Amino acid sequence: MANWDDLKVFLAVARSESLSGAGKVLKVDPATVGRRIARFEAQMGALLFTKSPQGYALTAEGQRLMMRAIRAEDEMSRAFEGLAGETGQLSGQIRLGAPDGSANYLLPQVCAAIAERNPDLEIQIVALPRVFNLSKREADMAIGVSAPTAGRLHVEKLSDYKLHLAAARGYLDQAPPIKTLADLGQHRIVGYIQDMIFDRELDYLGETGLEAVHLASNSVSVQINWIRQGAGVGVVHDFAIPSAPGVEKILTGEISLTRSFYLIRHADNLRLERLNRFAALLRDGMRAEVARLEALT
Repeated sequence: MANWDDLKVFLAVARSESLSGAGKVLKVDPATVGRRIARFEAQMGALLFTKSPQGYALTAEGQRLMMRAIRAEDEMSRAFEGLAGETGQLSGQIRLGAPDGSANYLLPQVCAAIAERNPDLEIQIVALPRVFNLSKREADMAIGVSAPTAGRLHVEKLSDYKLHLAAARGYLDQAPPIKTLADLGQHRIVGYIQDMIFDRELDYLGETGLEAVHLASNSVSVQINWIRQGAGVGVVHDFAIPSAPGVEKILTGEISLTRSFYLIRHADNLRLERLNRFAALLRDGMRAEVARLEALT
């Protein structure tokens, strides 16, 4: 019969898809993880992973066990939550996945404020330009720029936010004038690498009529730094502009985009009051911070 320690090792390998990744999470060496998994598979009488140079992938038996293991993990979390609930403060670890725009320009201050009021809480922000797999619990919850419709997910709108074309004042002073969208044809354009746009809501330039991107990155932060340094013109989140001195919006009467952030959670973790409370604090903090920063532009 599997014990909780066995399931923790199994979940770590399933989520990281490697012994080394699981070892980092568990703080043990990869060889020990490999021995634990081999012993666990023998105990269960089933092959839980297929091994290849690319890593460890769940078999059908492993996928079935993972769903049960996640439910057991949730029950353990609820048990510890009950013991800690008397303090009225949040504690433990919460991992939040987010696209790098929100992760760099909103979440640091929002999460710092939450942590200040809950000193025993550990918040991890995983900033990656992709969609997170909540079924594998890569994160406890994730922020997305569109609302998923498939899977056992709970989706809550956090906030709208605005984007505009922007450039550095120094660039505008020495470059050809920009009075209409047509004038942008004379300028270097900063934007996303087209085939690395992971969500159609990020295809901002499609709404400007621009096709050529001269300086491209899958990172919002890289794009904003290019613009801040006077490398060209691009679409920028209004909430990021206060962090980029000298950058200002242009052609606001012709291009003004509105997008939304959504908080995405696996339906099973709605039973965890600790995560519900954190989600409420995050929602209120995000809305207030977007409004504060946009008012500065």
